[in-house]
Amino acid sequence: MAKRFKNKTALITGSSQGIGSACALRLAEEGADIILNGHKFDERGEKLIKQIKNLGRKAEFIEADMSKVKSVLKLMKSAVKIYGTLDILVNNAGLETKADFLDVTEEDYDLVMNTNLKGVFFATQAFAKYCKDNKRNGVVVNMSSVHEEIAFPHFAAYCVSKGGLKMLTRNLASELAPIGVRINNVAPGAISTPINKELLANKKQLKMVLQNIPLKRMGKVEEVAAVVAFLASDDAAYVTGSTYFVDGGLSYDYQEQ
Repeated sequence: MAKRFKNKTALITGSSQGIGSACALRLAEEGADIILNGHKFDERGEKLIKQIKNLGRKAEFIEADMSKVKSVLKLMKSAVKIYGTLDILVNNAGLETKADFLDVTEEDYDLVMNTNLKGVFFATQAFAKYCKDNKRNGVVVNMSSVHEEIAFPHFAAYCVSKGGLKMLTRNLASELAPIGVRINNVAPGAISTPINKELLANKKQLKMVLQNIPLKRMGKVEEVAAVVAFLASDDAAYVTGSTYFVDGGLSYDYQEQ
């Protein structure tokens, strides 16, 4: 595999499992040294560090709560110190809570919005400041969702956070271009990850979901990671402010209905 990220370092938030860990492995395979992140360093992080080191790359793990700005800023400062540079930020950390709109609590709303949008906002701000102060180019890839476009009943706060992320990315593409920072979104659809374990275990519900996907299957985390790698690389040097859907045609088919 081509080493598109030779001499590059990347921070992937929320990278203990699922799409985040797949992104970490893909970037490491292509030559990047990796900074992993999660709420807590556990056996998942240990396994991932071992996998990355087996690829001949360096890996470290930093605990941080992406819903708290103080924790986010500490993470960004620590990330730069580890290898002395930081070239790529993948804002992958995110969560969702299911509830009827009439039952959503302020606590649930704040948790989703703070993690999925506020944390991304201030992590990106800190990264952009670092790039500007050190006269370095940088790349940001945000993990959005098809639900930046498609309604998702009972997940209102989640949809609002991803819709906000779409606009944030478009706005920052313009504002950060003069300092050499590109920013894009990747919007997965139905992907086989731990967050979808209930769906994968419910054959009836899974069948209904697959009926709405033109490719008639769930996506793989590696397929999302491949698009992240493209956007983070110089192959996408003229791409900024865009959302790339990785959804088997779900969003296009939905818009055509």
